[in-house]
Amino acid sequence: MDTDRPIGVFDSGVGGLTVVRALLSQLPHENIVYFGDTARVPYGPKSPNVVREYAAQDTDVLLGHEVKLIVVACNTVSAVALDVVQQRSRVPVVGMIAPGAGAAVGASRSKRIGVIGTAGTIKSQAYVNAIHLLDPAVHVFGHACPLFVPLVEEGWIDHPATKIITKEYLFPLLLEKVDTIVLGCTHYPLLMETMRAFLQNNVALIDSGKAAAAAVESELRSRNLINASPEKPRLQFFVSDVPDKFAEIGERFLGRTLGRVSRVPI
Repeated sequence: MDTDRPIGVFDSGVGGLTVVRALLSQLPHENIVYFGDTARVPYGPKSPNVVREYAAQDTDVLLGHEVKLIVVACNTVSAVALDVVQQRSRVPVVGMIAPGAGAAVGASRSKRIGVIGTAGTIKSQAYVNAIHLLDPAVHVFGHACPLFVPLVEEGWIDHPATKIITKEYLFPLLLEKVDTIVLGCTHYPLLMETMRAFLQNNVALIDSGKAAAAAVESELRSRNLINASPEKPRLQFFVSDVPDKFAEIGERFLGRTLGRVSRVPI
C-alpha cells in the first residue's frame, strides 16, 4: 500500500474535525479525506440499527477514496457500530472508545472516572465496558450532555449560559469524586477551557480525539504506512448536505480554513 494514500475520517457532522485537528498535530504530513454526514446529523439520538446502517454507508464513501486507514470520529458509531466498519473495511480501523478509555485509565489515580457524551454513547455503556476491560476495579460514571453540541455549533463557547449548563452537567460527577473525565463527543474539546474553569484543574480531562490520533500513529508505524513526504498534506472535505454551513462552522473546529467542501450523494 502506498504511504501517501490518505487517512479517512468520518463523523455524523462537523465535530469530527477536532479529530482531524488532532491528527494534523500528531501526523503533520498525512493526507486526509473527511466525510461528514450532515444530511442525517445527529446520530446520538438515533437507534443503534439506524446508526449501524449509516456507518456502513459512511465507510463506503471513504473506501471510494482509496484510504489507507479509517478513523471513526463519531463516538456514537464507535460505541454501537464499530464492528460494522471493521467488517466492511479492507483497511485498519481506529475508533474513539478504546483510545479514550486507555488514556483515562492511565490518567486516573483514584479509579473513579466520569464519561460525558451523547445520550446514545452513554446508553451504550461502551466506555464503561472498555474501561473495565483494562481495569475492572475502576468505578465509571456516565452522564449525557445533549446541550453541549448545539452550544458549540452556535459558537457559545464563553457564553454565560454555557457556563451554567457546564456546572449543571459536571457537578454530579464531582459529587462522585471522579479525578478524570472522558470527553466522549468530538464537540466537547471546544469547551475544555470552560470545563477547566469550573473544575479548577482538580480533574483530568481526556480528549478521545487526541488519544485516537496517537493510536492512528501507532497503527501506521506498525504497518510501515507513515507518510514521510515533506510536502504540504492534501486535505479533502466532503458532506452529504449543502456545504455552506459546514464550511462556516468547521473553521472553528479545525482551527484553520477548510477551503473547498464538496457534497456527495449518499
